[in-house]
Amino acid sequence: MTEELKELIEVAKRVTPTPAQREEQRRSFAYGNTAFENSRITREMIDRQAEKLAADDKRTA
Repeated sequence: MTEELKELIEVAKRVTPTPAQREEQRRSFAYGNTAFENSRITREMIDRQAEKLAADDKRTA
């Protein structure tokens, strides 16, 4: 591993993602795992379900 790569990894370890970035990553992970098993799954379906879950969470909080 080069020194430059090691430095970049160390910098990346200190980065804290925003809530929006975390949500985007969560949805991407969900899409990647579900679409792998079922090719009919779309990103739009993931987004709709995520919005529904977020609304449900707000109602129960």
